Amino acid sequence: MTAEAAAHLGHPAGPHRRFPGRARDRRGTMFHVNHQPGAEIHHTDPFAVPAGQRSPVRRLRGRLAAPVTLWTAPGPAGLTVSSTLVAEGEPDRLLGLIDPESDLWAAVEEAGRFAVAPLGPAHRQLADRFAGLFPSPGGLFATGAWADTPYGPVPADAGGWAGCTLDSAREYGWGLLVEATIEAVDLADETAPLLHYRGRYRELTD
Repeated sequence: MTAEAAAHLGHPAGPHRRFPGRARDRRGTMFHVNHQPGAEIHHTDPFAVPAGQRSPVRRLRGRLAAPVTLWTAPGPAGLTVSSTLVAEGEPDRLLGLIDPESDLWAAVEEAGRFAVAPLGPAHRQLADRFAGLFPSPGGLFATGAWADTPYGPVPADAGGWAGCTLDSAREYGWGLLVEATIEAVDLADETAPLLHYRGRYRELTD
């Protein structure tokens, strides 16, 4: 959950406290360096719980393929999230589970708005970087082409983006359930999605 890599979704205790001994970035946050973006994140992590000892719920979650998205906010700040859900209505809404201790949440809480961009197969390294699994010398936004929006920067080559305003947030499991209203949608030409399934990035196949 994400967002774990891919999910990219953290726990209130924070990944840096749950996995001691990882490397630290310039802010002091620990991370597992993934030298092969999109590789078997959980299976290659020496601190991961062995498959046979994982809870049935975690194993079930791993079997649910999820789209990989990038959430960003003015600041800027960003986080890879694989628990995004869009609900049509009046108004249109967006929900997602994120790490309550992430820089993204601090930025969203302050700005009251954020952008969500679906990622594609070419964004594996970017997804790992914003999930804290790949080094980001110079900062998360130091590399790549970015398009500025009132809601936060988005990858210039993403499949589009949605601009959202924050409605509410509450603890949900070990994450933070964020509810928002979609105010703007800008879609590019249809692109293939990047998926997260059983600890790995996947692509659609016919």
